Amino acid sequence: MKARELAVEGAYEFVPDIFPDERGLFVSPFQHTAFEAAVGHPLFPVRQTNHSRSRLGVVRGIHYTVTPPGTAKYVYCPKGRSLDIVVDVREGSPTYGRWEAVLLDPHEFQCAYLPVGVGHAFIALDDDTVMAYMLSEEYTPANELALSALDPALGLPIPSEWGEPLLSDRDRVAPTLEEARVAGLLPSYETSRAVERALWV
Repeated sequence: MKARELAVEGAYEFVPDIFPDERGLFVSPFQHTAFEAAVGHPLFPVRQTNHSRSRLGVVRGIHYTVTPPGTAKYVYCPKGRSLDIVVDVREGSPTYGRWEAVLLDPHEFQCAYLPVGVGHAFIALDDDTVMAYMLSEEYTPANELALSALDPALGLPIPSEWGEPLLSDRDRVAPTLEEARVAGLLPSYETSRAVERALWV
């Protein structure tokens, strides 16, 4: 398994080895030893798994969790294609305001690790795109916040060839990163790191 740190501090892309034969293929999208060697700590205890299916042109996010409790994620795409985006929304982070997009698909079986406190969005590049997540915390609606994926200051790579992106009502009215910062809605880098360290114990 190959690992690469992304432009957002603490976020990683993982690309596993694939073993094809005449029957099909075998792949292991998560491998503990490779993960720990790259990230420097074990994967969090998994408290929930999520599964979503999206139409072509759907944009989900930018979503993040009030910290604490915060949520770390390990994400992959077993069907379709997704442009998975991690955005650093942690005030005080050395990479605050930066983002990186990673193509996830069931051909290379790329995965993304998102540390506590960062924002997450993805764009479905095919109909019936399926995303699967492992999460460090159970979903609590009151703790889930959103930022605008259309924030011009961020300039996320939202495709225009399909017309208007398909957004949920919540995502359509979400504030920009700067509006959330001014309103005191963003997690701090130090708190996010402390919460994440507590997951390893």
